[in-house]
Amino acid sequence: PLVGFLRASNVRVTRFSLPTDAENAFKAQTIDAILLVPDASSGTVEMKLFLPQAETASSLILMILKEPLKRYENYLREERGVHVQYTDITGLPSTTFEFLYSVILPVLMFFPAFVAGSMTVDSISEELENHTLETLSSAPLSLNTILGAKITAALVLAVVQCVAWAGLLRLNRIEIQNVGLVLLLAALVAALNAVGSAFTAAALKDRERSQFLYSMFLLIAVSASYSFGLSPVRLMTRLATGDYATGLGNVALYAVALLALLVVFFRSTKRLTA
Repeated sequence: PLVGFLRASNVRVTRFSLPTDAENAFKAQTIDAILLVPDASSGTVEMKLFLPQAETASSLILMILKEPLKRYENYLREERGVHVQYTDITGLPSTTFEFLYSVILPVLMFFPAFVAGSMTVDSISEELENHTLETLSSAPLSLNTILGAKITAALVLAVVQCVAWAGLLRLNRIEIQNVGLVLLLAALVAALNAVGSAFTAAALKDRERSQFLYSMFLLIAVSASYSFGLSPVRLMTRLATGDYATGLGNVALYAVALLALLVVFFRSTKRLTA
């Protein structure tokens, strides 16, 4: 029954007749963990779980195995006529792992993106308000080049901050799986924020209204992303914890959205700033 519960949770199960065979496969990294299951026909079932030394991998495996092991525990209780009222059990499970990768890491990676958008709004709207964009236009540069440089400046600062945060987390022994994809996702979100805020600033030509509209749009977009399963926070968590079902293809969706937004923005800059 345990094998069925594991496979129902999308866990790949490999049987070994001898513990030494399982240990050799574990050392060769062909399996992620070892679960030693004794005969459940009599007495107390005392299973042994062997996990990797890496804290991130161990926490992720425990999180995945929690549900099938709980179902197997309930199955054994029913077989032996033992009934437990779970409502009588007090206490809460540890949420350190979930808090770290679903709250702290996304905040650190996406906060520079929010700042990049705000910087872009200030940079462009003040040029339009003070009519100094005309002075910049006297240089041998196109309007798209000038606005693109402002967006790029804010984006570079955001990426540098994300790299610094990733390095500090590493120094604190907090492992981030798929660190390249994590940083790429953070950079794409920062670029989307920067281009979107530039679009807003060029259209409104007013700093206060642009900042307000940018902030409101940001709140609505983040909330709506959860409803459609496209939340960058959720994707960031899956990438950082090494979810095997999440990869470059998921991040590429944000790259496509960025490319489409850039095309629309650069084709309408002259009309927006006129």
